[in-house]
Amino acid sequence: MRKIIHVDCDCFYAAIEMRDDPSLANRPLAVGGSADRRGVIATCNYEARAYGVRSAMSSRHALKLCPDLLIVKPRFEVYRSVSREIHGIFRQFTDLIEPLSLDEAYLDVSDSPHFSGSATRIAQEIRRRVVQELHITVSAGVAPNKFLAKIASDWRKPNGLFVITPDQVDDFVAELPVNKLHGVGKVTADKLTRLGIRTCLDLREWNKLALVREFGSFGERLWRLAHGIDERDVKVDSRRQSLSVEHTYDQDLPDLESCLEKLPALLEEMHGRLQRLDASYRPDKPFVKVKFHDFTQTTLEQAGASLDLDSYRLLLSNAFARGDKPVRLLGVGVRLHDLRGRQTQLELFT
Repeated sequence: MRKIIHVDCDCFYAAIEMRDDPSLANRPLAVGGSADRRGVIATCNYEARAYGVRSAMSSRHALKLCPDLLIVKPRFEVYRSVSREIHGIFRQFTDLIEPLSLDEAYLDVSDSPHFSGSATRIAQEIRRRVVQELHITVSAGVAPNKFLAKIASDWRKPNGLFVITPDQVDDFVAELPVNKLHGVGKVTADKLTRLGIRTCLDLREWNKLALVREFGSFGERLWRLAHGIDERDVKVDSRRQSLSVEHTYDQDLPDLESCLEKLPALLEEMHGRLQRLDASYRPDKPFVKVKFHDFTQTTLEQAGASLDLDSYRLLLSNAFARGDKPVRLLGVGVRLHDLRGRQTQLELFT
């Protein structure tokens, strides 16, 4: 039986800004781009969330929800530095660490000798050390697998710890809403609801074959998750092949012009995420993804193109022409060249 910890910093960027400037505490605060330049919110504190402000929301809309919101520019070098310090604390307890972003990671402590192998006490100590040394808070979830550990870390946010022991898994998962399952988005959740499936207990009434008939290969994964089964390993060296930003719109975008209007905000968020990557990646080919109102979709990329607005406008125009119908989702991204892999290969042949 594995012991997995999922650690998630509480409103990471905003927490660092409040730590470094205490006058920002206790007021609605967001980190992101300027509203007058079609900026996007990267994250916000809990005071701002009380007004409905969320990450990936346009800064202009966030200010409509919360006129007193203060939006500060991100300081990614500072955030990366703090993230490295947090990972230094992780490594005191295990080398099996899978970073998901600067502020989130899985830890496999199954064989850790610390605290007599107690994953709960390790998680408690990590949280204590982060507060003591870095003066921000993290939430943690402890469970026998990654799927449940991630859910557990969100259970008592902010600054919380939630533990799901092996003998609690069955009862905990039975009451879990299906929209909490890994990989279940709005479309799948709506289909499950139409089938009368709202909780994992409802899902367990379906056999594996019936779920595969309804949902294809994902049906088997649904069956496994509904029974609390997730055998994914903590990947210590998981290298990205691309980075992208997608947004599903409440109302379909009727034409190309309305799609092009959404590009600057998507690109600003994408460039923000690119800045968070470490120096072992180099951006390569840009690409766009378009999902039309009837759920057909297309992806188009261009080797040798730059990552500027004009390049993405051309890609989006050509991708839209493949369907020429209302659009429900737009995505922009970039393929990544792994410089570290290249260096390793060079060393092998020198």
